[in-house]
Formats: sequence, structure tokens, C-alpha cells
Amino acid sequence: MRLTEVLSKYFKGDKVIWGVVFALSILSLLAVYSSTGTLAYKYQEGNTAYYIIKHFVLLAAGLSIIFVTHLIPFKYYSRLSQLFLYLSIFLLAITLVMGTSLNQASRWLTLPGLGFTIQTSDFAKLALIMYIARVLSLRQDDKKINDFNGVFVSLIIPVIIVCGLIMPANLSTAVILFATSFLLMFIGRVKVKYLLGISGVGVLIVALIIAGVIISGSSTGRIGTWQNRIESFASGDSETNYQVEQSKIAIATGGILGKGPGNSTQRNFLPHPYSDFIYAIIIEEYGFFGGVIVLFLYLFLLYRAGVIVRKSRRTFAAFLAIGLTISLVFQAMINMGVAVHLFPVTGQTLPLVSMGGSSILFTGVAFGIILSVSRSVEKNEELVNESDLQTESETEE
Repeated sequence: MRLTEVLSKYFKGDKVIWGVVFALSILSLLAVYSSTGTLAYKYQEGNTAYYIIKHFVLLAAGLSIIFVTHLIPFKYYSRLSQLFLYLSIFLLAITLVMGTSLNQASRWLTLPGLGFTIQTSDFAKLALIMYIARVLSLRQDDKKINDFNGVFVSLIIPVIIVCGLIMPANLSTAVILFATSFLLMFIGRVKVKYLLGISGVGVLIVALIIAGVIISGSSTGRIGTWQNRIESFASGDSETNYQVEQSKIAIATGGILGKGPGNSTQRNFLPHPYSDFIYAIIIEEYGFFGGVIVLFLYLFLLYRAGVIVRKSRRTFAAFLAIGLTISLVFQAMINMGVAVHLFPVTGQTLPLVSMGGSSILFTGVAFGIILSVSRSVEKNEELVNESDLQTESETEE
């Protein structure tokens, strides 16, 4: 049996998306191995294999999750979405109160007895998008989708609660999730005036927070972090932001073709070159063309999601696939935008490329669900084609 036949037998769904997954995974191994050298000498006595093995195990677990998840019919995610939403709200609340704190932000929850930490906002993103897709699919009737009370209670309140719980520790994730939810509701035909209303409330809340910071003069904790990052970005003074300065040097010295794999020098100076600023290391080692290829991999993912939506016969499947894809692409664009100083420093990782723990696993779930939807679309197309062939055969007879 040829390799292509084996792949077709076990790896169902959109082949282009599978190609994007494997391409990003290979790039991830190369980039993480190159960017963790300094970390290895600092914490592992020069054992450079430690972090790449750890990352390989997590990446293999993520790919396994993609494989298993893509075999589960997408209809089950609709049934689980409400349970996941309630569970995510509970976990976010617990994380704020007693979560593991790092850099003055309580984002992680340590699993008892395992020592493994999960970033609960990653789970909340999946749960909220799945829930919105379900509600939108159930309310596509004109009367239901135009009912303000129904839309507000079933859609907008959950978005406010989840994003509000994420915001104190992770403002950028809350903003990305809010924007994804907004766009998904817009695609789902929620009235624009309702969306503008909730956006106005969101802007008002942010304005009140900023006003409170200015009045109080507080520059400590997460508020101080937000303030410093925004002021540094707005002023355009990279000297006040060491991360941005080193990222620019990495990009500038990469040139067109780059320095070659493993030849980065800025990995020794750039904070978090294996996660937040891994895109800068990729450009330094693989040049302008390498950076463009990474960008287009995510754009291909978005394009293929559009193809899946166009072919899908079920509204839940369409909303689910496009919602999860938009979330992944938004996050990727923010990460790459930070590296080239288009956005303030946010701490967002590059999906399936940056070194991480739970982020890789939950990204795997998102990819798996998207592929599950595309697998269903392919199955429906095969049934239609078989039906057409049978009809033609009967006509000829």
C-alpha cells in the first residue's frame, strides 16, 4: 500500500489543513530547538536536548489530540458546548482566586498531584466559540435572531462574563476572544445595532478603567504592565522596550534569505525567543521568505476554512469551523504583529509553533474540530457523488 493511500485512509478531512498542521509542526521543532539554547545553558547545565525533547513530547501529544478529535463527529461538540461553557466559567473564577501567578498575572491552574499547569483561558476560548456556534445555529430563524432579549441573554451575557474573567490576568486574550465572538455573531446575522451596543458598553468599561488608572496614578501590577506597554508602543521609542528592540535587530539582520537554521544570535538576548517572539527568530534564521511562508500558512488555513463553510450543509458546523479558525488566525497575526512592532507586546504565542504546554494541547483540539467538520463535508460530498452516479446509471439503463 502506497504512502498516499495510507494517509488517505487514516487522515480524513481537508488535506490542505493537514499539510498546514504538519508544516507548522516541523517548523516548530526547528525554531524551538534553535531558540532554547540559552535557556538550556541557564537552567539545564547546557543540556540542549532537554527542551526539544520536552517540546517534541508535547507536540506529539497535540498531534495525537488532533487525530483523535478529528474522528469524533462534530455534532457531539454541540451537545458538550453548554457544559464546557459552565465549566470554563468555574475554572476561570478559580484561577483568579487561587491560580498560579507569574509576572503578577494569575493565568494558570496547577492540576493537583500532577504538577502540570493549564492556562484556563485556552479552554474558555474553545468553550465560548463552541457555545456561540451552537446558539447561532439554533437561532437562524429571522424571528429568533432578531429577538433582543433572547440574543442578549443567550449570547452577549456569556461573552461578557468569560471575557471579563479573562481580562484581569490576560487583557490581550480577552480582546482577541471578544473580537472573535463579535465577528462570529456578525456572520451569524445578529443585528448590527445589538453588536454596536455591546461594543459601546465594552469601550465604556475600558475607558472607565483607563480613567481610573490615570486618576489613581497607579503603576503597579497588571495595570502598570498594560500602561507601560501601551505608552512604549505609542511613543515609538524602542529603547524603553528591550523586547521590541531585540526583535527588530533579529528581523533586520535576517535579510532576505536569513542566517540559516540554528544561526540566530538574538536568541541570546531576546526574552522568550521560544514563545512570544519566536516569529522574530524564524525571520532571523530563514529570512523574509521564511516569515512570508509562515504568514501564508495561516492565511491558507483561513481560506480553507472558508471553503469548508461554503460546502457545509449545517449551520453549526459552519459557525464552529470559521469561529475556531478566526481565533487561531487572530492569535497568529497578533503574535507576528508584535514581533514586527505593529502591536504592543501582548504575550500571545504563535499557534502550534511556540513552545508551550496546555496551549499546544488546546490548539490541537481546535485543529481537530475544524478537521472533524471538513471530514463531515467530504463524507457528504462522497454520498452526493455516489447518488449522482447511481442516477446516471439508471438513466442510461
